[in-house]
Amino acid sequence: MSLAAFLDMHRQEGIVLVRIEGTAGSTPREAGACMAVSPTAIAGTIGGGQLEFHCIDLARHMLNEGAPDQILDIPLGPQMGQCCGGRVRVSLRHCSASEAAVIAAREKAEASARPAILVFGAGHTGRALAKALAALPFAVTLIDDRDDVMNGLPPAVTCIRMADPVDAVAHAPAKAAFVVLSHSHALDYRLAEAALARGDAAYVGMIGSATKRARFEAGFLRSGGRRQTLARLTCPIGGSDVDDKRPEVIAALTAAELVRCLLGRRKPAKGRQARHEPAA
Repeated sequence: MSLAAFLDMHRQEGIVLVRIEGTAGSTPREAGACMAVSPTAIAGTIGGGQLEFHCIDLARHMLNEGAPDQILDIPLGPQMGQCCGGRVRVSLRHCSASEAAVIAAREKAEASARPAILVFGAGHTGRALAKALAALPFAVTLIDDRDDVMNGLPPAVTCIRMADPVDAVAHAPAKAAFVVLSHSHALDYRLAEAALARGDAAYVGMIGSATKRARFEAGFLRSGGRRQTLARLTCPIGGSDVDDKRPEVIAALTAAELVRCLLGRRKPAKGRQARHEPAA
């Protein structure tokens, strides 16, 4: 559940917002991480462990006793017994209607800025991948040309039936990720070729073996494709160091691959100093 939905549901009970304002050293969450605490429930996390338990207790004391807002400066090792050993500044504030509106607006903006992932194929592996991605900060669309194969998927997944799924490639947003695992090798090849032809894809992955990749590459080059373009193709998806072919395993490996590709740190350009990031 989003923080905005939680605030709307529990606002009559009273809510305290717990937010990491700053960090030093190794900490379980970064600055900006936030959770909401009501007398009966919580949403979000500031990293779990004793720090989170302590803040939940303080927040509920504030709600029960009407205590004022506060800011804590906590050394995690000495005070909380957490082995990460860093230090955090944490604010605990009673949530006002205006602050709830700000949170709702921020979550809406963050949702619209999420990286787009188009998954082509609602077979066993495609459905497993869509489910694995649904809880992650991505805008996930599952596309298939068949009826009645996309039932029962999480609401966070947008499901589209298209007579020719290749049409979706041209209309995808810039820097989208394309994961190709349809029921047809011929369709897979068309989808992968269209995604590579865009030139702006953040990721183009196709399920398959070394043999399938070799056949695709041969056809791609015969049709005038450039060899250097093939370096942007990930096939097989999820890597080749795990032999387990169960759909859920392939989905988990591919989801991790997409997280690293779309959310991973970017290396600084040569000659430029890397920006300091808070420890995680």
